[in-house]
Parts: sequence; C-alpha cells; structure tokens
Amino acid sequence: MKKQNDMEQPIGSGEYTLVCPKCHTYVVKTGFYTNAENEVLQRYQCKNSLCGHRTTTPVSIDHLEMVAQNIKIKRSHQKIQDINRIERKTFREHSRLENACAEYTKELIERLERNKFHAFKSEGVAPVGSGAGVIQLSDLHFNELVDLPHNKYSFEVAAKRLKRFAKEIYYTFGFRGIQNVLIAFTGDIMNSDRRLDELLSKATNRSKATFLAVDLLSQFIAEIATNFNVAVASVTGNEGRVDKEPGWADIMASHNYDWTIHNMLSVMFKDSDVNFLHGDPTEQVVNVAGQNFLLLHGHGIKGSTNLSDLVTKIIGKYAGRGITINYVIFGHIHEASIGDIYSRSSSLVGANAFSEYGLNLLSRASQNVFCVDDVGNINGYKIDLQFTGDETYEIDSKLASYNAKSSDKLKEHTVIHRIVI
Repeated sequence: MKKQNDMEQPIGSGEYTLVCPKCHTYVVKTGFYTNAENEVLQRYQCKNSLCGHRTTTPVSIDHLEMVAQNIKIKRSHQKIQDINRIERKTFREHSRLENACAEYTKELIERLERNKFHAFKSEGVAPVGSGAGVIQLSDLHFNELVDLPHNKYSFEVAAKRLKRFAKEIYYTFGFRGIQNVLIAFTGDIMNSDRRLDELLSKATNRSKATFLAVDLLSQFIAEIATNFNVAVASVTGNEGRVDKEPGWADIMASHNYDWTIHNMLSVMFKDSDVNFLHGDPTEQVVNVAGQNFLLLHGHGIKGSTNLSDLVTKIIGKYAGRGITINYVIFGHIHEASIGDIYSRSSSLVGANAFSEYGLNLLSRASQNVFCVDDVGNINGYKIDLQFTGDETYEIDSKLASYNAKSSDKLKEHTVIHRIVI
C-alpha cells in the first residue's frame, strides 16, 4: 500500500507527467475501475479543486509544460478569489452604510413627528440703507461637549452664544444701515461618528443632535430675517461627513450632516422671504453687493506656513475659469484671522481638550461678519462670543444628549484583559 503523501505527488517518469485531460493539472491515483471487458484499470483524479475530473486515461505531458500550466491555473484561481473577496467587502461596507443611514433617517423622521421647533418671537425693525453684510457661521460643532475650567460648551451654551451673535450683528449692520444679508455656513455644523458601527448604534443621538441644530439655527435665521433681507448659502465640512473619508464630488460631499441641516432649514423657510441658495456643496461663489465671495470649509487647503499663497492659488484657479474672486472665507482651524483677501473664522466652541493639549492652540469662541459698502470695500470683524449674558434661544433640554469627542482624540484606545483570581 502506498503512503498518503506518495499519493499526492505528480505521477510519471523521466521528463513526463500524467495530467488531467481536461485542465492539464497533475493527477493522483484514486483506486481502480473495472470496465465492461472486465479489465481492471487504474483510476486517476485531477488535483485542481475547480475541476476534480476522474479518468482512467490521463494525458502524459512534459514536466516544464505542466509547471507552466499549473501556475497559469493557480493564478487564474487566485484572481477569481481576489475578485470575489473585493466584491464581498465592497457589498458588506455598502450594506452597513446603507443600514446606518436608513436608521439615522428613520430616527430623524420620528424625531420630527414627536417634537416641535421653537418659533422666534419678532423683535426690532428692519433698517434701510445701502451695501450688504455677510454673516459667517463656521465650526459650530453643536453635538460637542467641552468641560474645561475656562471653557464650557453644550447645546445650552451654543444657544446663548448664537443669541449673543445675533445681537452683535444687529449692532454692527444696523449702525451701517445694511439691509441685505448673506448667512454663509462654512461647514462643521455637527461632529460626525464616522465609524459605521458607531453611526448605526447611535442613530438616535445623531437624529436628536440634527433636530436640535435645526431648531437653534431656525431661530437664529428667523431673528436675522426680522431685521434684514436674508439669503443663505452652505458648504460642507470634514467633521460632518457620514463616510470615513471626505469626498470632493458633489454626490459624496452632499453625503454630510451639514447638507442635511441646510436642506431641512430650506424646507422650513420655503414659505418665507428667506432665500436658500443651492450649489456646489464643497465650494460656492456668491455675489454680495457686486463682490464675489468664495465659501470654503478649509480642509482642502493643505499646509499653513504660507496661507496667503495657498489662497492666491485658489483664486487663480477661478480666474482661469473667467471668475473673479474678491474675497475668500473659510474656517476649519478654529482660529480667527481677518485678512485683505481672505478671512478665517474661529469656532462657536472655543477651546477644547484636543485644541489645547493635542495642538497647543489657544482659542476663543467667536464668529466673523463682513460689511460690503456700495463702492466695493470689504470690512471684516471678529465677534467675540466667549462670554454671554442670560439671553438664549429655546431648546428642548431633554434632547440635548451627546458624547464628548474632543477629549477622546487624545487617548490611545487599547483593549485591557483583566484576569481575576
């Protein structure tokens, strides 16, 4: 009797090997077969798992030819396995994302059915004058929780800071007699759970945060619209994305909580005089009193050592298309800067654990506004919102539940196995 390992070796002699007549993979002996003439014949089986053909008449081929043929078959087999693996992974990831987004949408719809938005109570009279104003709302991070000795942030704090911002806007624009105003959202209205497991398990929290964000912003827009003629434009940020990686195509960039909030607000104000602009979710050019403002979030501007040169290149890109950009506004860094051709907004949050200990960056809560006069001058102002009074917008405190994220970015997450004896 032959040993098992002997049976797995190619059969043949000299320079020739017995192979399968169908696929030319080598064969092994698998017992005997008695034919109609009562002849006992040796039976062979192909070792190719995709073939497995049994025969009593194998083909004899050259050893080198057999090796080349086997390599070709194995490569083909491996290619099929790789394609199947990639297709399975792609389908699995797509299905998980679809499930997560479906749960988020379901929870959000239920939230809208159960809760009502707060209506703003009208105060003030619309001024009459020339020129226009730009209100930049950037890096609001509504669902972030900050609890530092010198800075607190929550939905309740955000409501007070937004209310303070509206009051400062009235003073700034009212003094100049400005009547027409653009509210420019430049991204990161909310933080995002970009891991799919977290997105699925925290769909309720995401829907609550979205509802609260829309509730707060609708009151802010309504107050501004009481005193001014308002248009609203939005671009998306990097934190608000639903996917793991940021996307630059329209269909990917709009897969973002910021864009969801913009469209919900648009529906809420569809019967009002507030004009919502719908354009490219990553970059938008809006003409304000004859001056072209370019709205960005800022995460696409790589590097910070020579920011003026980087912004100039972006302006040059539009100049190549025949579009003159007069001013660029963006955020992302959480540090305010007012310049001649661009301005960067800080955040409504102010300092958090990550900015202070991870980036060694000092920050205050603030937002920017811009006044454009009738001859084309652009004056930018940083409105400090670190400290507020008691005035606030109304929110449903029962919904204001979220998770702290900024401090988690500083931690190394490890699995610790404890054995109790």
